[in-house]
Amino acid sequence: MLAVNEAAPAADLPLKTPAWKAVYDWTGFYIGAHAGYGRGSSNFVLSDPAAITGNGVFSGMIGGVQAGYNYRLNSGLLVGVEGDFSFPNYIISNSIVSALASGANDVTQQWDYTASLRGRVGYTSGPWLLYATGGFAWMGERYFNTPAVGVDPKILNTRPGWIAGGGVEYAFAPHWSARLEYLYSRFDAANVTFASGAQYTSSALDFQSIRLGLNRKVDWPGMPSYNPKSSLIDTESDRWEIHGQSTYLPQGYGSFRALYTGPNSLSPSAQAKATWSNSLFLNARLWEGGEVYYNPELLQGFGLNDTVGAAGFPNGEAQKSNFPYPHYNTSRLFLRQTFGFGGEQEELASGQLQLGQKVDVSRLTIQAGKFPVIDVFDGNAYAKDTRKDFMNWSLWAPGAFDYSADKVGLTYGVTAELNQKNWALRGGYFLMVAESNSNHFDTRVPERGQYLIELETRFSLFSQPGKLRTIGWVDSANMGSFRETLDNPALNLDISQTRRGRLKYGYVLNLEQAITDDVGLFSRWSWNDGHTETLAFTDIHRSLSAGLSIKGTKWGRPDDVIGIGGAVNAISQDYRDFLAAGGLGVLVGDGALNYRKERILEAYYAYALNKSFTFTADYQLITNPAYNADRGPVSIFSGRLHGEF
Repeated sequence: MLAVNEAAPAADLPLKTPAWKAVYDWTGFYIGAHAGYGRGSSNFVLSDPAAITGNGVFSGMIGGVQAGYNYRLNSGLLVGVEGDFSFPNYIISNSIVSALASGANDVTQQWDYTASLRGRVGYTSGPWLLYATGGFAWMGERYFNTPAVGVDPKILNTRPGWIAGGGVEYAFAPHWSARLEYLYSRFDAANVTFASGAQYTSSALDFQSIRLGLNRKVDWPGMPSYNPKSSLIDTESDRWEIHGQSTYLPQGYGSFRALYTGPNSLSPSAQAKATWSNSLFLNARLWEGGEVYYNPELLQGFGLNDTVGAAGFPNGEAQKSNFPYPHYNTSRLFLRQTFGFGGEQEELASGQLQLGQKVDVSRLTIQAGKFPVIDVFDGNAYAKDTRKDFMNWSLWAPGAFDYSADKVGLTYGVTAELNQKNWALRGGYFLMVAESNSNHFDTRVPERGQYLIELETRFSLFSQPGKLRTIGWVDSANMGSFRETLDNPALNLDISQTRRGRLKYGYVLNLEQAITDDVGLFSRWSWNDGHTETLAFTDIHRSLSAGLSIKGTKWGRPDDVIGIGGAVNAISQDYRDFLAAGGLGVLVGDGALNYRKERILEAYYAYALNKSFTFTADYQLITNPAYNADRGPVSIFSGRLHGEF
């Protein structure tokens, strides 16, 4: 299976015997993360000047971070203090607190985060802690108004309040504990007035949450349990591993030529945007060959021009959702079962999506749950990870591969991989979104879905390893037709009116070849039939990409990498006609079209600050953005700070 991050091998490690004294020592600082479910309710009034009243309930998954300090008395009594932040998930409807509309105003209230500073009182018995907690709380929120006349800016507001609750915590290793807790918050009323004169009043807001948390105790010099050689990521057991990453990626460009601009165009005026992702990877062994993988993430930021304007979009971290504050997401949660057939073995390195272990070369691996399609399919050693190498969508992935995904690139599915020494055969089935560019999946299994098969062949060329991956795929989904939409003027280019069950199919050829120990070559060719709207990825029907990856060994920087690559993207005749008539795609649509193939050049230098942190300088030149010779070219400059453990 593809491992996103490769690290030192962790196979055949003996089970580490816990230092039970440390397990029971609750005194000290700790940091941690949590995920759970939140539910809130509120009453509200819109006055403009007549009053309209309403009440609402909002709910959804939440996630966040916490830190605190405990002090345990000899009697077993524990006192402490803790601060935390929680964020809504990436499905925007879950963060909508309320909405009211009158003839003159349309107001929406949305929460961005909740935070608290609480005291804790509890009693410990061995590795167990039972506690109560309470203190101050506050909620960050924003209000949007769409008046019938004029424009109203959004209004940011912070509500104070109080919080109380309790929970149980279990210390399962010398420095690690897990908890289950319930918290109830009540926030003060809010009153905002818009420039239009509309006034929006929200009563006291109730918010409840139930959360699972993981804490890591942090020892400081002078503490009895302090060990200067210990690591914060030492799990103190070979049954599970923890990895993490953080990537901050700002991008910008100067003004460029544009004869006209449409709804999905890159703005010709200079702009800059940034994205920020923070991830944990919690991986555990369940039984012989059985593993579970959980990847919670906090995602924040914006793609250039709200992630539209180029089919080969320049930031692989910018998906199709914009988050002014961090949003929680369960990016992966899946089970993996491996069946070994005996014979020769190989070692799989510990990584973000791979437990370190020895396995049979001849094996069958089944995986099921929530994860991106490209975790399993379309691997490439040189152009795959937007947090480390190329950033452009048509370089880190096959541009014409309309793989199943929601707006942040995720789906639900099951895969099987048969691995042999010189080849591997993979197959998979994934749910498809219910309609183009959405977060909702069509659950009519197996009538709707994506079907894939991939053959990976491994070979040696001039004593250097290479791989060729051939992928065939079919989408059965609710899609609109470009030609049917064009042929019916009454539809006014609304492609959604032609949506019905249709098939889309395509293929990918993916090559990677080491030239020397420090230089590697990659190339991809991808194609799809181009008759129907894009479901999940991007507006490309033909794409050819290639490039080089060069390590810095020759100039004394073996952990540095230079990448140089290019891509040429094209679309079908049906889609050209649709865009020229003023139609809109998922990422492109300028209102008119002087068609030319979209051409992309990308070059980067990744400078290793140390073993954990890398800074990357990146340049991209996009000629004919969105296939339009009347616009551009545009030069995009990026920086990227990436850290991982």
